[in-house]
Amino acid sequence: MSRMIFVNLPVKDLAASRAFFQALGFAINEQFSDDKAACVALADNIFVMLLREPFFKTFLNGEVADASQVTEVISCLSADSRREVDDLVRRAVEAGGKPWKDTFSDGPMYGGSFQDLDGHVWEVMHMEPAAKG
Repeated sequence: MSRMIFVNLPVKDLAASRAFFQALGFAINEQFSDDKAACVALADNIFVMLLREPFFKTFLNGEVADASQVTEVISCLSADSRREVDDLVRRAVEAGGKPWKDTFSDGPMYGGSFQDLDGHVWEVMHMEPAAKG
């Protein structure tokens, strides 16, 4: 069985959030989208469900975290190169996101990060393959 991953995130402005993720190069799966939610396809089996806050709240016991005030999760995307890390972070900021932590390099890892329109944190990480010896 091939599993799929659906990350559900609350958003204040669904149209703006759709446009933000499309500006990063991700497609919207309209089959699973409507006026309450948008399905962002990150990969063949990984999706982010952007849910209007009132709709998101129907799935909760408790309150919706304000991601601009607290960090509830860090979602990390892989990148094929350092250049792709830099490009995705740049496009996120140009689309209205905010830089989060400085870009870093630590051995085989190179990463950058940003906050989306609702303050959710996204890391973008490139891992160099092990040197062939």
